[in-house]
Amino acid sequence: MQYIGDGSVRSEEQASQAIDRFEAEWDERGFGLFALELKDGGAFIGFTGLSRPDFMPELLPAVEIGWRLAPTHWGMGYATEAARAALDFGIRLPTTPDIVSICQVGNDASVRIMQKIGLAFDRRSVDPTCGREVRVYRLPG
Repeated sequence: MQYIGDGSVRSEEQASQAIDRFEAEWDERGFGLFALELKDGGAFIGFTGLSRPDFMPELLPAVEIGWRLAPTHWGMGYATEAARAALDFGIRLPTTPDIVSICQVGNDASVRIMQKIGLAFDRRSVDPTCGREVRVYRLPG
């Protein structure tokens, strides 16, 4: 959580509320976040998918590709594989949205994933929810 919001760890109740919001997004928008599980054994390792970056109104009506994985699964290519699948899903939506990805400055691992899936640097901005500087990458085109 170092690079998410203000970096604080979510409580169990906050996590539960977030899952409820994730599920509601599927019903309301036809897209959302996917649970990530290992093929071998089905262990839950995180999530990826599409969401509206409502916390940054300057980017709307864009859709954001995001991911979070358990630290034990970092550096194994899972986030890149999952982000590519989310991008593929996003460009196949009935109306292809403007697709972005956002990360806090210093989160170089996420920048590498954004570049690997074909996103290009768009701008620096500030996340108004926490005052931290972020980088915005965008799907060209």
